[in-house]
Amino acid sequence: MTKSEKPKKVFAFVANLLIIIALLLIYLIFAPVLSEETKYQVHKITRQVNLIPPNYDFSIVIPKINAVAPVIANVDPFNQKEFLNVLKKGVAHAKGTVLPGENGNVYIFAHSTDAFYNVGAYNAVFYLIGKLEQGDEIFIYYQGKKITYKVYDKKVVGPADTRYLYKLTDKNTLTLQTCYPPGTTLRRLVVLAEEVK
Repeated sequence: MTKSEKPKKVFAFVANLLIIIALLLIYLIFAPVLSEETKYQVHKITRQVNLIPPNYDFSIVIPKINAVAPVIANVDPFNQKEFLNVLKKGVAHAKGTVLPGENGNVYIFAHSTDAFYNVGAYNAVFYLIGKLEQGDEIFIYYQGKKITYKVYDKKVVGPADTRYLYKLTDKNTLTLQTCYPPGTTLRRLVVLAEEVK
């Protein structure tokens, strides 16, 4: 090997290594989103309807997007250390909002991330809530009871917009929240639903 060939080989090695690292990062960022989208498309084709909640103490089931998760109650939505730890296990019920069956707004959030490269570390259950439309059903299982909600609206809002934590109408409501776009903390997607009596 001549002296002029050695720098070229080093350069080629570094370039290939950077390409491999970039591809790995792209995979780590988008794999959870693609996985959830694939499950959703398969669910649309197979029409799986028998979704079983992980427990009957506090769980959420969203048939349209094939989402099932335990809900961890009374998580501080303003304490990042607390909620990021919880979101590795399920979805979080916001402390200070009512519990299912009570008069007011039940606020449940998931898929928060502290950085784009950590997106796969947190629960991907709410990746697809943007596909929910008016009239779609959401089931909350709480203390052995099944409570049905129907979607009436969805919005993309700023991260400081906290009004959706509180009661917005005179009916019992459910608000689901996730980060938007997926893998970022730029905005919030909220899905609003009313309890069906």
